Amino acid sequence: MENIIYSIVAAVIGLGVLIVIHEFGHFLFAKLFGVGVLTFSVGFGPKLWVKKKGETEYALSAFPLGGYVKMVGEDPDEEVQQADVEKSFAHKGLLQRMAIVAAGPGFNLLLAVFLLMIVFVFYGVPVLSTQVGGVEAGSPADRAGIKKGDRIVAVSGQPVTEWEELSKRIKESQGSPLSLQIRRDSQDVAVTVQPTKRESRTIFGEKKDEWMIGIGSHVSIEKGNPGLAIVKAVQQTYDYAKLTLVALYKMISGEVSPRNLGGPILIAQMAGQQAQEGLGSFLGFVAILSINLGVLNLLPIPVLDGGHLLFFIVEALIGRPVAVKHREVAQQVGIFLLMLLMIYAFYNDIARFFEKQVGG
Repeated sequence: MENIIYSIVAAVIGLGVLIVIHEFGHFLFAKLFGVGVLTFSVGFGPKLWVKKKGETEYALSAFPLGGYVKMVGEDPDEEVQQADVEKSFAHKGLLQRMAIVAAGPGFNLLLAVFLLMIVFVFYGVPVLSTQVGGVEAGSPADRAGIKKGDRIVAVSGQPVTEWEELSKRIKESQGSPLSLQIRRDSQDVAVTVQPTKRESRTIFGEKKDEWMIGIGSHVSIEKGNPGLAIVKAVQQTYDYAKLTLVALYKMISGEVSPRNLGGPILIAQMAGQQAQEGLGSFLGFVAILSINLGVLNLLPIPVLDGGHLLFFIVEALIGRPVAVKHREVAQQVGIFLLMLLMIYAFYNDIARFFEKQVGG
């Protein structure tokens, strides 16, 4: 019971931060462009707490799986009082409206960069150099005399400094012998290794054949380098965003089972686990959730920010706002699709829970 409460609290804190930052992005850019904001709500449904400051009503609502910012004249067909025209969202320029809508997902991506930067600054940046962390017995590397602790500095005469670069050279060898220059105890040693093709799995569990020599990477933690922390945070945010899109595509195309999709229960479980492992792990997990939220919100689905951006792009092409009836139909379809997705994710959560109980 204690673990369940811990998980729920961790999930509420994590999701709460993501929602506030997302809506604050919309709010900040609306204010920046002189748009009136009527409501800033964390959560949907009945309001549990309300505080009004100026023209804006700040609220906490009953269902915390989202939030919203209600602006003056948000609907282009809404009748706006003459005195409010200047602060009406619909009467702002197209680029300003697009910036206000895109600011929500944008702030989620910026939050991810910030959180990852904090993790890397205080906990160190994981660095994969070309140092050998282990050698598989009987592998091509073992037969060539490569040892744990060796640092591979060149492949076929071409210098390598990063593990990813080394791995790429080996995979692209197509089985041709590779001349490796190795640094061992301050001495350079030249060896020749013959890669072999073996079956491996992608991060999505897909089988594929790759050329390998049987060595493992060595992970070192580099601390006290803020510049590296910032660069790594930006790089990882980009990589995770790209991975989110690839995973979504593979689910839609059927290459990856949609049963991997998780809902609020899975998020709560993972949030609790990461929080128990320490603040660094929890902040990293929240950063990944923030990236997912930012990327998924940019999808061109009506009711999401990406759907609104799509309407604006169409408006730019045809020279007028999309007709209300067309927007309403598209939004109803979007709501229906999102409801199906949420129901399916929740079903997966419950199925996983009972499978774990039976298996445990």
